[in-house]
Amino acid sequence: MAHENMFSLSCSKITITILFLVFVGFSDGAKSNGKIRSSQGRKGQWQLLLNNTGVVGMHMALTYKNTVLMFDQTGAGPSSYQLRKRFNGSMCTKSHNDLMDSTCYAHSVEYDISSNKVRPLRLDTDPWCSSGSFLSNGTLLQTGGYGQGAKRVRFYRPCGNHQCDWIQSKKSLSDERWYASSQILPEHDRVIVVGGRRVSTFEFVPKTSLGEKSFNLPFLHQTFDRNSGGNNLYPFLHLSSDGNLFIFANRDSILLNLRRNRVIKTFPRIPGDGSRNYPSSGSSVLLPLDHRDNFEKVEVMVCGGSATGAFKAASKGRFLEGLRSCGRMVITGNANKWNMEYMPKPRFLHDMLILPTGNILIINGAKHGCAGYDNARNASLEPYLYNPNKKLGKRFTVLRSTKIARMYHSSATLLPDGRVLVAGSNPHGRYTFHNVAYPTELRLQAFVPHYMEKRYHSLRPSNLTIEHGGGDRYAIGYGTEFRVRFLLGRRLSDEVRFSAYSPPFTTHSFAMNQRMLKLRCKSMVRNGDGWVHAVLEAPPSPNVAPSGYYLLTVVNEGIPSLSQWVQFVHA
Repeated sequence: MAHENMFSLSCSKITITILFLVFVGFSDGAKSNGKIRSSQGRKGQWQLLLNNTGVVGMHMALTYKNTVLMFDQTGAGPSSYQLRKRFNGSMCTKSHNDLMDSTCYAHSVEYDISSNKVRPLRLDTDPWCSSGSFLSNGTLLQTGGYGQGAKRVRFYRPCGNHQCDWIQSKKSLSDERWYASSQILPEHDRVIVVGGRRVSTFEFVPKTSLGEKSFNLPFLHQTFDRNSGGNNLYPFLHLSSDGNLFIFANRDSILLNLRRNRVIKTFPRIPGDGSRNYPSSGSSVLLPLDHRDNFEKVEVMVCGGSATGAFKAASKGRFLEGLRSCGRMVITGNANKWNMEYMPKPRFLHDMLILPTGNILIINGAKHGCAGYDNARNASLEPYLYNPNKKLGKRFTVLRSTKIARMYHSSATLLPDGRVLVAGSNPHGRYTFHNVAYPTELRLQAFVPHYMEKRYHSLRPSNLTIEHGGGDRYAIGYGTEFRVRFLLGRRLSDEVRFSAYSPPFTTHSFAMNQRMLKLRCKSMVRNGDGWVHAVLEAPPSPNVAPSGYYLLTVVNEGIPSLSQWVQFVHA
């Protein structure tokens, strides 16, 4: 029965957005020791959070316990986080041997967003240049690395008491996975790991049978550039909504049927010279999927990279200008064609993250050279904002510049309050702070998009709650309805969306497993007291949204709320 003070709105024009990435919680009143400078226009702001994380943020992942994992490599000697005790219990002294002993230093930390502090974590083998994917229960499955770590599988199960740590599996990978990529699959908690240095195969974790090994992938042989460091390492992986896997390496791409382990489509080569994958190190993102076409249109975007010959030139001290071009291609259907456009300036070593608004943030990187130790110059200090829905030529906006260069071995991840955490940069084999073009960088920053400013608080939804029977997490079955409520200080508009964000694993310019869905809203009502009640429909299948944790966010007229966790699972 309608109340005279209630406002009802059809959801025909209302969509809900879900980002498949990791969530880091951040309360409305969260404090930090960083000062935010006021912005001009819509260029955003920069916030310095810590002067020293102790460990380079070469790899980064946001957990559903609102912490961020950061780690680099165990084989680079001492980090800047010295331990009083080794993880085996023996003391670390001030002796020369202990000061030079890598085991007397942390190589992984967990950053707590609400307290703005880090704590050391134990790593038993080297995860240098490895990959990762989150399982349905929020555990990070971490694969590969270097040396004795190249075949290792590690798990990190987040906890709320700061007692959890890395656990190394007794089972090993079939092949060494150094510079490989991984993707969570529709099957319950199954991950595919693709490629790696000197490896042209893929394999599954876990295996489905005792005798299962890796599978040869000729595509990786074909895209390998022997004279340029590979140019097909860290291949870009995107799970299509039909359950097939898109793989991009160097300049080429295929669609792999995982059930039959065979290539079912070879796409056109992306136009232009140069290469896109490590060490050319462009980046890629899967554009948001939409319920209005039943999630059937799947579009991939690839941006930046290095020029032909950049790897050899850098070894001789010449740094070639990187690539400005971006390509978008719909990988479903039969009209598969790259549509090209251009960033404001050349860029590589950058990260591409989907913001709650559905826009793409391009952040970090350089303009000349390629990836590798001391192989790049001319840092890209200005982030770009890309709006996929604007007209060609009007999609890129240059944002506020930082003063901190983020080069090789830097990373970034989206936080639940809409900020972007930025860490790392170490184009050297060891921690090096003097007499180099770009020293090892341990400062931790957040980029604060314009939508987080106080002037937008009147539009910002607050107190987002997922209505359920109990507990602080909500498991939602595929295709089922679920209800949410939130406060809105003004009348509803046609521009209300809900975005959810669950964490990618970010390293080497690629946010693995990143995913956004625009979900169906079936009804929405606003009470006279400002509470809005909405009925949403969960994604239809694990092909569209692999099971796991997602952050749910309300976006009103382009202004996002803080996010809350939901979990999509098999019923």
